[in-house]
Amino acid sequence: MNRRNRIRRGAAILEMTAVMMTLLILAFGMVEAGYFLFIKHNMQAAAREGARAGIVPGANTQAVNDAVAATLQAAGLDGVSYTTRITNTSDVNIDVATVPAGTAVKVTVSMRWGDVGVRPLGIIGANKYVKGGTVMRKEG
Repeated sequence: MNRRNRIRRGAAILEMTAVMMTLLILAFGMVEAGYFLFIKHNMQAAAREGARAGIVPGANTQAVNDAVAATLQAAGLDGVSYTTRITNTSDVNIDVATVPAGTAVKVTVSMRWGDVGVRPLGIIGANKYVKGGTVMRKEG
């Protein structure tokens, strides 16, 4: 093999390395972003189900918490710590059992990304919170 062919082969290896690194970074970034969207979607779904459980007549805080837990368990997130808040639209805590019909009930579910996230590249910080929230009117 002559010197010119060896130089070409070396250049091809360097080019392939640069392209492969770029493709791997893109692939792992897509995995991390996709999983973040999966978690975000499930947080939103849990908040929606919690709000639906809290707006019916006779609802209580335990019904909201049970609905949130059931939704997260169905998504495979039952072993992860999360926070559920039941507030009005001014972010003042309320009890769904005592608020009158027509009151806005806001349910917010959040968890820390570092507790649940897949972080192959660490693009999304471990201390970022993933939140989902829903506002519905209490039924009479």
